Amino acid sequence: MVYGILFFVLFAFTLSLAFLLSKCLSKSQTKNVPKGSLGYPIIGETLSFLKAQRQDKGSVWLEERISKYGPIFKTSLMGFPTVFVIGQEGNKFVLGSPDDLLSSKKPLTLRKILGRQSLVELTGPRYRLVKGEMLKFLKPECLQNYVKEMDELVNATLLREFRENEIIRAVVFMKKLSYEIACNLLFDIKDEHTKEALFVDFTLAFKAIHSLPINLPGTTFWRGQRARARIVDRMIPILNKRREELSKGVLSSTNDMLSCLLALRDENHQPLDDDLITDNFIFLFVASHDTSATLMSLMIWKLSRDQEVYNKVLEEQMEIIKQREGTEERLTWAEIQKMKYTWRVAQELMRMIPPLFGSFRKALKDTNYKGYDIPKGWQVYWAAYGTHMNDDIFENPHKFDPSRFENPTKPIPPYSYLPFGAGLHYCIGNEFARIETLAIIHNFVKMYEWSQVNPEEAITRQPMPYPSMGLPIKIKPRSCSIS
Repeated sequence: MVYGILFFVLFAFTLSLAFLLSKCLSKSQTKNVPKGSLGYPIIGETLSFLKAQRQDKGSVWLEERISKYGPIFKTSLMGFPTVFVIGQEGNKFVLGSPDDLLSSKKPLTLRKILGRQSLVELTGPRYRLVKGEMLKFLKPECLQNYVKEMDELVNATLLREFRENEIIRAVVFMKKLSYEIACNLLFDIKDEHTKEALFVDFTLAFKAIHSLPINLPGTTFWRGQRARARIVDRMIPILNKRREELSKGVLSSTNDMLSCLLALRDENHQPLDDDLITDNFIFLFVASHDTSATLMSLMIWKLSRDQEVYNKVLEEQMEIIKQREGTEERLTWAEIQKMKYTWRVAQELMRMIPPLFGSFRKALKDTNYKGYDIPKGWQVYWAAYGTHMNDDIFENPHKFDPSRFENPTKPIPPYSYLPFGAGLHYCIGNEFARIETLAIIHNFVKMYEWSQVNPEEAITRQPMPYPSMGLPIKIKPRSCSIS
């Protein structure tokens, strides 16, 4: 009986996808769409694309198709026909086009997990309204107030969690640390049981973002949707309590980002509905802690493997401590601005191993690029590899060289360096990520020495790039550490 039901659900799902795909393809038969292969029915080339990502061979996957079809080619990913456009002009076309042409609407898996009203899905006045409120907490004037609290939280967490000669998995630790920072600084969620439960479900939900949209028991997508539902269930009481505190005047809208969104009124002077707030809570958590955890893990990975880079970062961080005046022990905004070399290391890591391999847009109407037709309903994908590893833009791109961001001999062209995207939907949390990364690396370097347990550990994408074994490192306190 159970197998019969599962077969019926799978059959219905397959028919539905086939119908949608056939509608998209029938419209394209008379058009000059790019060359390429749509792969297998329904699944397209999704499995080969995801496999290449997991093995950190996305560039190889791309090059195989570019060599066959050129820098503009078609495929099928996540259940829909997709056009890849590779290179600076392609990036500008995708990221610079207005929302009524190429919408930021994402594949089904992303919409189901992040929500249909998250910032990456919103357009027009509603997008500008929500984005404007979020920026109030992420602009430099606000971020200055986070530095001391962030530094204290990182310092206390390191002292609490690390023991001499202990082996820790740096990836897991960085994910938890960046999550803790987001809970405390952005959302004012302090209850330990709530935080722990949300962390487990966010981990499951994030894995489902880049999966096949098959909602059958046991699949990654199914588990991700159930995790999202539990997140929403936990958030409703929190939202109700914050709303009550706001109405009584015991809580200010400037207290945290959730309270800010609850106090916000739309163009009709109506409060935002709970679905929009929970969708953006989930989006912000994913954006504020997974991307940062990626970069911080890669920084630890790189400093473990490159003694010259490590020595320069250590020298810069220790010099900052030496120059402190009076009794000041905590990190300051001015000191963050002095960490120029450390941030150039991060910039170069994000060039060679970008947090986002690329991203989707959706054609809301028939359009044209470079003489090729892109039918309405098709996805369009840009990839950072097309410019990040282009020797016409970055000299000797396979060499790790942080100095290229110091005084470049020629300016980096727009839409060429894309760790935080570009255009209207440029990542609003890029400066928060910079401060968070620098604060953590500052404390890590000044307090500890470490070595990589598996020196040959490779990088994998899941879908963010991480050391494949979780980056186990053996740590010991630095003899001259300053707490």
